[in-house]
Amino acid sequence: MRTQREIERKYEADSDAEIPELPGVVAEPQRETLDAVYYDTADLRLIRSGLTLRRREGGEDEGWHLKVPAGKDTRDEIHIPLNGKTDPPKQFTDLTLGYTRGAKLQPVAQIKTERTRWEIVGEKGKLLAELTDDQVTAAACGSDAVSWREIEVEGDPAVLDRTEKPLRSAGFHRSKAPSKLARVLDTKSTKPERPDRKARAGKAVMAYVTEQVEKIKHYDVLVRQDADDAVHQLRVATRRLRSALRVYAKLIPIGDLSAELQWLGQRLSTARDLEVQHERMRAAISTLPTELVVGPVEARLTRHFAPEQEKARKAVLQTLRSKRYLQLLDRLETLVTAPPTTKKANRRARKELPKHLSRAERKISRRFNAGEIHRARKAAKRVRYGLELAVPVLGKPADKARKRAKTFTKQGGEYQDSVVARPLLRALGMQAHAAGENGFTFGLLHGREEAVAERAQREMRWG
Repeated sequence: MRTQREIERKYEADSDAEIPELPGVVAEPQRETLDAVYYDTADLRLIRSGLTLRRREGGEDEGWHLKVPAGKDTRDEIHIPLNGKTDPPKQFTDLTLGYTRGAKLQPVAQIKTERTRWEIVGEKGKLLAELTDDQVTAAACGSDAVSWREIEVEGDPAVLDRTEKPLRSAGFHRSKAPSKLARVLDTKSTKPERPDRKARAGKAVMAYVTEQVEKIKHYDVLVRQDADDAVHQLRVATRRLRSALRVYAKLIPIGDLSAELQWLGQRLSTARDLEVQHERMRAAISTLPTELVVGPVEARLTRHFAPEQEKARKAVLQTLRSKRYLQLLDRLETLVTAPPTTKKANRRARKELPKHLSRAERKISRRFNAGEIHRARKAAKRVRYGLELAVPVLGKPADKARKRAKTFTKQGGEYQDSVVARPLLRALGMQAHAAGENGFTFGLLHGREEAVAERAQREMRWG
């Protein structure tokens, strides 16, 4: 598989509108005929979340393409060469499993494009972007064909900005459809409306819940690609979702769904905790004077963490392929499409949400005053995400309280990371000694971690 970042803007215009003169455009255009069959589930689970999967013949990059949203005007395109088959490659059925949840991928549309392509170059002929003028003929399976004209500018964002004004002046306007397929299938985005100060409590909660469910699916794809920080972000989205549902459980009753989300978080935790500890120890070593790093310290860390992290990654992938995980995704989809609300959910969010937040905040105080720092931190995380949900409705006071909870959880995180690190550092020091190495550096780091925990405990405040 080959992945590339694609930054593009799409425009539409009448068939007789002329491409304006643009700086840097190479005069001689190239012409291509492209024929693509698009695949999705019967209920269009991919395209409704902004993904497209196609088998395209013609052009320089013919092959199987999976496009995944990566930000405004940006998608990651994953490419696999044509294999002579008409069924999607296994690599793509695996990557999209979090979206399809095992449903069959089948042809949903065919799009034929007569393309004229110009290069936009800079100094010394460096390619900066491409402009394409497409005459498109498309049909959903079982439907009549439709035709339209589409202009795309893809490449350097600065070039995209420079071409915007002349294109608009020439009669081209930004396309409302994120892709050709979305236009021919006339799909609507699953992105919920942002709640305002007049919103009902249930809708405010469900807007946040829907956002986190989409993030779980988004980071699911990245975890399967072994992308940097993907496991962490998937775990955070899972925690945000569970926190919101727990804080506002009296608005959106979910039964044992919270326990299932907890299971997923725990299955992701080992891989993330290993990553955190490895980075923490490497960072601590990098701050030490050279004379205090005695023996093959980095090598011992690598020998310890590398096999453990590989084992944890395999466990994460096993989880994401499991029947239990796919059933959880099914339940989350049902939650989003048909939320089980109570009468309280129809009350004004501005009046209702603070009641649930106050109840959750009291748990922080009780646990912190009892010396249960780790449990107080977990309660504060729930409140932090509950407040994050409420900011669009409650405004600055909620945001200020959210930042306070974030500071508390950060301090608690330093304390907890130190608690976890110390026994491991002791074990590594003993292993070094048994192998005839000097365990001094590990002992030094152990002492530093004790100081970190003491400082964090002194600085933590709540109430």
